[in-house]
Amino acid sequence: MRLWSIHPSYLDTKGLLGVWREGLLAQKVLMGLTRGYRNHPQLIRFKATKDPVTYLGNYLYFIYLEGERRGYNFKLEKIVRYDLSLPKLPVKRGQLEYEFQHLLKKLRWRDPDRYELLKNEKKIQPHPIFFVIEGGIESWEVIVK
Repeated sequence: MRLWSIHPSYLDTKGLLGVWREGLLAQKVLMGLTRGYRNHPQLIRFKATKDPVTYLGNYLYFIYLEGERRGYNFKLEKIVRYDLSLPKLPVKRGQLEYEFQHLLKKLRWRDPDRYELLKNEKKIQPHPIFFVIEGGIESWEVIVK
C-alpha cells in the first residue's frame, strides 16, 4: 500500500489507479472493516488525526479529481466522507523528495515519456491535503532500495 504524499498529477495511469484502489482499502481499514493492514505504516499519519476516515476521504477526493481530469470513471460515492475545511497535514520535504525519486524509478521502465517529462522537476508539489515542512524522510516510511 502506498498513499503518495506527492501531488496525484505526477502519477502515471498505473500509479493513479493503484492509489485509488489502495486508498479505498485504507478507508475500510480505518473504519475497522478489514482484518489485514490495520498496522500498515502508511496509515500512521491518518490515524494521528482526530478524524482518520474524513482525512483519508479528503485524500481520496483529490485522487478522484485527478481521475476525473484524466477521464477515468472513479466513483465519488465510494468515499465515505470528506470535509475540505479540515486543516492540512504536515509532510516533510525529505518525504516528498524520497517519494518523487521512488516514482521516477518506477516511471523509468513503466512510462518512459512521463519519466522524461518529470525527471528534471525541481519543486515537488505535495498532495493537496498536505503542507510542506522542513525535515527528512518520515519515520513511518519503509525505505525501498
